[in-house]
Amino acid sequence: MQIAIYSRGFVKEDLPIIQLLLDELQREEIDTIIYDPFFRALEPHIKFGKDPVTFAQSEDLYGKADILVSLGGDGTLLDTVCYVRDKNIPVLGINFGRLGFLASIGKGAIYAAVQALKQRTYIVDKRALLHLDSNVGLFGDVPYALNDFTIHKKDTSAMVKIHTYLNGEFLNTYWADGLIVATPTGSTGYSLSCGGPVVFPEAGSFVITPVAPHNLNVRPIIVPDNHVISFEVEGRSDQFLCTLDSRMETIDNTVQLAIKKESFSLSLVRLDDSNFLHTLRNKLLWGIDARNTLK
Repeated sequence: MQIAIYSRGFVKEDLPIIQLLLDELQREEIDTIIYDPFFRALEPHIKFGKDPVTFAQSEDLYGKADILVSLGGDGTLLDTVCYVRDKNIPVLGINFGRLGFLASIGKGAIYAAVQALKQRTYIVDKRALLHLDSNVGLFGDVPYALNDFTIHKKDTSAMVKIHTYLNGEFLNTYWADGLIVATPTGSTGYSLSCGGPVVFPEAGSFVITPVAPHNLNVRPIIVPDNHVISFEVEGRSDQFLCTLDSRMETIDNTVQLAIKKESFSLSLVRLDDSNFLHTLRNKLLWGIDARNTLK
């Protein structure tokens, strides 16, 4: 077995956990292939049993990595979509960040995670991706996202008008700071903070959530993910922002945009003692109420 390791970076306090992970993988005779910039940052601080193989781009992983381990928060795990792409390399997230909906395995579970990898006792969930079509080739050869797509006003410019269509039929014109189209996975991200609903990961749907809408009767809406959602954008500014997860492009009102479900999915690894309901209770503190403990 060979495990790829990806991270954006580290803080000094995380070095003992990273060392523990590498030591446990070596003890179990699991080979590693480490993201090259991360390896170079670690090299002065970490003892490697042997010189690890490194990767710098997605092609370096194909046929070499059985699983990719993400060390960081949810943003770090979202980056891995650009590396695993459509090759169905499962991703396991170890949470070095804060909330951690996607990277749900805590620092204290390193040993359990390595044992699950070694014995292949983990569970793989399929997570739907969304795909962006545009007339100007936005986001290169990775025009898809795990969490969400957004259109947003730029800087402190005035609100924008986003004419939105479902399968070519007019839905609404959103007068707002922006608009989010979230997958079920992304429903607990930016969309949730803007008043969108929590959606189960296996639900076949998209959530359309306005950002600070000027019309107070406009609310988030859930639509089937077999629909194509297209947009026309207007505003006083000549430029707007367009994002896929944490990646951003600047566009103008001549750009044509449409969202649909991607033809492939992301395989997300979890340990068998964790599931979506467990994550909701722990991350959103559902059920944590003093009245539940009263006799």
